[in-house]
Amino acid sequence: MDTGDGRSWLTLPSHQLWLDTESSRLLDFGTTLDHPAGGAAWLDGRGNPDLDHPAHTYITARMAHVHFLASMLGRPGSRRKADRVFEGLLTTLRDSTNGGWFESSADAFSPEAVKSAYTHAFVVLAASAATAVGHPHGRQLLEEALDTVERRFWDDHHGMCSETWTADWSVLDDYRGINANMHMVEALLAAADAGAPRIWRERALRICDNVCRWAEANDWRVPEHFTAEWIPQLEYNSDDTANQFKPYGATVGHGFEWARLLVQASLDASGHDRIAAARALYHRAAVDGWQLGPTPGFVYTTDWSGEPVVTERLHWVLCEAIGAAATLARHTREDRYEQDYRTWWDVAAEYFLDRADGSWHHELDSSNRTAATVWSGKPDLYHAVQATWISRYEPGSSMVAVLQRNSH
Repeated sequence: MDTGDGRSWLTLPSHQLWLDTESSRLLDFGTTLDHPAGGAAWLDGRGNPDLDHPAHTYITARMAHVHFLASMLGRPGSRRKADRVFEGLLTTLRDSTNGGWFESSADAFSPEAVKSAYTHAFVVLAASAATAVGHPHGRQLLEEALDTVERRFWDDHHGMCSETWTADWSVLDDYRGINANMHMVEALLAAADAGAPRIWRERALRICDNVCRWAEANDWRVPEHFTAEWIPQLEYNSDDTANQFKPYGATVGHGFEWARLLVQASLDASGHDRIAAARALYHRAAVDGWQLGPTPGFVYTTDWSGEPVVTERLHWVLCEAIGAAATLARHTREDRYEQDYRTWWDVAAEYFLDRADGSWHHELDSSNRTAATVWSGKPDLYHAVQATWISRYEPGSSMVAVLQRNSH
């Protein structure tokens, strides 16, 4: 890649050192990760447990995932942190009566409790990392989680995962969503890299190919919400545009995240069409989402013509843009991805990195001032830590595969 100065940040030793330093700074965040109920606590802006929140299963799984993988890279202290929060997935957060995992520690006795594919995807992800580092219960938990996905969520007819059940598995909601399936792709690729049967990688590819088809038919803006028969519902939540998990319109960060996942999923498969789709998704997200000016950044969502809807800047969107740029730059060797990569890390360093209180600001307003309209606090490290690792290493089908390769 010729970027004008003859060097690529992606191979520059001083940039690699910066990434290592930043990942280490991030992993230091949190006075403690432990929630009194078991699992991981939601962290506030200074890294203290915010006990107004229960222990969320997806936060617990994300924190276990990043710290297990950090231990694989030789980071002292991370394995003990991972082991402690992972214990919550074995105990408090696991439904020993009906099977599967609760959404949070508050759900065990709640009549309104549900079980979601989104949460179970992160359980699979954490169990994959635990298996990769040799946790004594990692393999057993991974097999149990995949069995739950197979029996409760996998829809072989459509090649997708369903969304939400009642906690006793008696009623399946009619809503279907892309967000849970996106994270399931990440989790299933990690599971296969941790030794799960190959059929899980094949199922991840089926999900990817469905999403490519829907996105292409929608000018490369990914439909997020669907009926039970997987018919897109483009006006879903038009009256709740900033919903945390189901916002209206096209989610810019998901365009980038899918672009990266399509490359990763295609590294050991025939994936020419997926790489073309990855490029198109990346281009659409960059054109629609990037706002120039004195306070540059990505909007959260747009409508179906590409006009901004929610203009707050969420840290995870920038993290996924960086990860997609790094992945496509390395895979294609094209200069434009390197230039985007530099621009977006510049914005991260200037506005999102919180050098006073730690971690990254999770939300900024349209003028890049700290905000909390969509998210409060700094609940976990998953997106930011992965942005440093994806930037640091050659692509692999999962972070499990990448860090296994680079820890030997």
